[in-house]
Amino acid sequence: MRLRLNTKILLGFIIALAVLTLTSLLAYRSIQQLAFYTRQVEHTYQVLQYSSQIRTKVRDVQTAVRDYLLLADSSRLAGYSSSLEGIHQDFDSLQLLTRDNPLQQERLDTLRRLVADERLFLDTWRQVAPTPYAARDLVKDDQARLEQLRKTVANLTATESALLKERNRNQDFYENTTPLAIIGSAVLAVLIVLWLFSKITQELQANERLQQQLAQINEDTAQRIASIEQLAERVVQGDYSVKISSGRQQDSLGNLATSLNLMTQALEDSFTALQNRNKELDQFAYVASHDLKAPVRGVLTVLKWIEDELHSELSTKMQQYLGMMKGRLLRLEDLINGLLAYARVGRTEQKLEEVPVAQLVREVADLVVPAGFQVEIPGDMPTFLTDRLSLQQVFTNLMGNAAKYHDKPTGTIRVSCRDIGRCYEFRVQDDGPGIAPEYHEKIFLMFQTLRDRHTAESTGIGLSIVRKIIDEQKGTIHVESAVGQGAAFVFTWPKAAAPELAAALL
Repeated sequence: MRLRLNTKILLGFIIALAVLTLTSLLAYRSIQQLAFYTRQVEHTYQVLQYSSQIRTKVRDVQTAVRDYLLLADSSRLAGYSSSLEGIHQDFDSLQLLTRDNPLQQERLDTLRRLVADERLFLDTWRQVAPTPYAARDLVKDDQARLEQLRKTVANLTATESALLKERNRNQDFYENTTPLAIIGSAVLAVLIVLWLFSKITQELQANERLQQQLAQINEDTAQRIASIEQLAERVVQGDYSVKISSGRQQDSLGNLATSLNLMTQALEDSFTALQNRNKELDQFAYVASHDLKAPVRGVLTVLKWIEDELHSELSTKMQQYLGMMKGRLLRLEDLINGLLAYARVGRTEQKLEEVPVAQLVREVADLVVPAGFQVEIPGDMPTFLTDRLSLQQVFTNLMGNAAKYHDKPTGTIRVSCRDIGRCYEFRVQDDGPGIAPEYHEKIFLMFQTLRDRHTAESTGIGLSIVRKIIDEQKGTIHVESAVGQGAAFVFTWPKAAAPELAAALL
């Protein structure tokens, strides 16, 4: 990817600044490390000093008791207590200095215990009568204890000496490498800047030529894009016969122009075919509503004449057969009406209006719910802009089914609503026999019914129409039910009308 000249200049300064910053950070880091190891060296010297002081003061304490026993001079014990106090202070200092070294802390604990034992030992000899023999026995009995104390101090100082050697080496390293790092980084920064400026100088003339070429290409591209925009506007307006010239250039815009021409041709063919299919469907609906229903009504009329004219001559069995024929014919007529209603869903012109849902539900209840049923409607039902006829069809089917398939002559149907954001969630609930879970999806399929197929009113199309209407509105529907616990049909309905329906109001 080629960079712009200004970008390269900026990049050069950023890299140089970054290198200088890195140099400063390295120098700062080196100085910090140098200071750190200097403090560590000083820290080690302090540990060695306090360790030596402890050993010396222990010997001073023993010497004071020994001189007292040898010379019978109690003044020799004058420095005994102060030396012990000094030993405790040295221990506290060492404890603080070696807190980051568990091994030294362990040795320090051992040393503290040995000093405590030495103090108890010397306190005992302080109570002995002073004689040269007592002094000799003191020195003899204390040799092993002092030797163990000397070894512990030697181990502690040996470890610190090793640390001192390592810390001196690190200190020397940072003293020697810090100037080299600073000088090397500075030289690198200068070289990078010089290289970038040389590259920038070489590309100045190339950039000028490239700008002229880009200006020509931009002009050609703008003309071709304007042609594509005009085509898109014509297509939006419904003119699918428009075409644009793809030109001789085999680039992305030329390929896009060819694809758009193919698209408009395909759209024109598809819409022509769709219009022909819609005309065929309209013709089929007309034939179904007139030519199919007319023979059915004619046969029903003939059956009625037979019953009226030959009622007294017909046997009970024959009357039963005639009743079965009437039931089959009525069911056939209901099936034809249901199929017509299903075919018309989404194809009829929808009219938007403000719909008070509570009033709509009451009107549907008056039409399809028998007098023995009670319909409960809460007072918080919404009023919103939608297609009244479609919503009315949904409530008519659901409330009609709730009463039709109830196992008792009386019951309660409750209609409620909940605002869930972009949609309203409506719920139509009854206290009927309920629906087993295995049939919750089956009941929405065409011609599927849980009643006997010989029952005239059970065509199995009503819920299919409901689902198709709700699908057209981009909503959802499902049933919540169990055997013996009633059924609740829950569906969502959008608050905002579809854009094409909103346009119909303008």
